[in-house]
Amino acid sequence: MAGSRQIDSELCFGIYNANKKFNRFYQHVLAEYGLTYPQYAVMLVLWIHSPITVRELGSYVDLDSGTLTPLLKRLQKNGWVTKTRSTKDERVVNINITEHAKAMRDEVYDHVNECFEILGLERDEIDKALKVVNVVSNQLDNVDVEKIAAVN
Repeated sequence: MAGSRQIDSELCFGIYNANKKFNRFYQHVLAEYGLTYPQYAVMLVLWIHSPITVRELGSYVDLDSGTLTPLLKRLQKNGWVTKTRSTKDERVVNINITEHAKAMRDEVYDHVNECFEILGLERDEIDKALKVVNVVSNQLDNVDVEKIAAVN
């Protein structure tokens, strides 16, 4: 059939499929710490930038406050973060890591790195793949969805 496309030649499917597999991989890797992948991504930011506002955190992980709020609530319940309202503006919520999170950082890093070695990828291969994925992501940020809707 003219114009038919095979799913395995679609970039979007390759990225989607890899994302599903990464989620499953990280689910097992992070299970002993009681962290999900989105929580781990948040912790990666917090281990470097804590204390930070919810808004600032959201800009790092590309999540809005509606998504971050329940995620942070679970991290707080499990002893990874604390949340406090700003004394200058009560609408601003500051996130800080706990002593538990500080103490666990290197163990979590080491465990994730050990598990990642199972993939058998060299650092330069990872960097090349990440560069391509970032180019695609950045290009998608620049797509005018209004134009796409107007094409039909």
